[in-house]
Amino acid sequence: MGNLLEYSGIVTKIRAMEAKLIKPEQFTEIANMRSVPEIVDYLKKNTAYADILSSLEEDQVHRGNIEKLLIQSLYDDYTKIYRFCGQKQRRFMKLLLKNYEIDLINYCLRIVINHYRQPFDLNYKRAFFDRYSQISIEKLITSRTTDELVENLKGTEYYAPLKKLKDSQNVTLYDYNLTLDLYFYTSTWREQKKVLKKSDLELFMRDRGSKIDLLNLQWIYRAKKYYNMKPADIYLMLIPIHYKLSTELVKELVEAPGPEEFEAAVMKTSYARHYNFRQNRTIEQMYADFLHHLYTVDRRRDPYSVASINTYMFLKESEINRLTTAMECVRYGLSPQETFAYVGGKTQ
Repeated sequence: MGNLLEYSGIVTKIRAMEAKLIKPEQFTEIANMRSVPEIVDYLKKNTAYADILSSLEEDQVHRGNIEKLLIQSLYDDYTKIYRFCGQKQRRFMKLLLKNYEIDLINYCLRIVINHYRQPFDLNYKRAFFDRYSQISIEKLITSRTTDELVENLKGTEYYAPLKKLKDSQNVTLYDYNLTLDLYFYTSTWREQKKVLKKSDLELFMRDRGSKIDLLNLQWIYRAKKYYNMKPADIYLMLIPIHYKLSTELVKELVEAPGPEEFEAAVMKTSYARHYNFRQNRTIEQMYADFLHHLYTVDRRRDPYSVASINTYMFLKESEINRLTTAMECVRYGLSPQETFAYVGGKTQ
């Protein structure tokens, strides 16, 4: 009864928001479109993005501007849910916010490391971060070097891990990205036990632990297939948390001499039934489908819990990723069949 009372308002709000997410048949229609303006016109007429896209003038219809507005819609949804949350749920929302903070820092790192001529384009994020985040966009946009950027993060939890890396030699953008990813997962894994209790903690640990396992699987696969990395280097990039993957099994995966041995090792994991390397699907698609299955099953089993928030934010982020992918496919002239192969996937 306690959870029912705590989450009834949140669940009612999320159900209303989820009803407005794009349906599978609508993604089929989008995949058949021939231009980005055609997709934007469709979104304005047929989806919940109508209001936020209404400010877009005809000469502003290109991916960069559209993506900003889609991200704003994600922030708007975060805000709507946050307003319905009590103190306990708001602490959980702060855990989810870290993902957006990491994205922001990574964007700024790309700007300063690659010496982009264009200034930081962050005004559309400023109101959201000023309200919810420990990070000051006003400080970040003054950064011209990585040293300045890291110093402008002083006072935030990201300063210490980045400061340690900054003082090392020959640091690359990849090193910064990897450090932030590892910090994100290890810190949220620790903090979840302080923020959540009982059934909420069990649910989030299952969702986050499974995601960590699957990311490690994906990173091992990509490191071996595309970069021919040595086992010693692969170990350095893995999240040091084992949820359902034992140390022995991780070792077998990392040190598998070839793709057949890697696939055989995957078949020994508890995730085996979700991975079929004989199908014409990427490991990223299999990863996304598994997370969709995991989050929706958890919410179905216990709707009056953090699963309702976690699942909705996952669905919303997935929708935005698929929309931006669809626009990119159309922009590069892919066929409807090829576009749908990238964005078909699953939704609600």
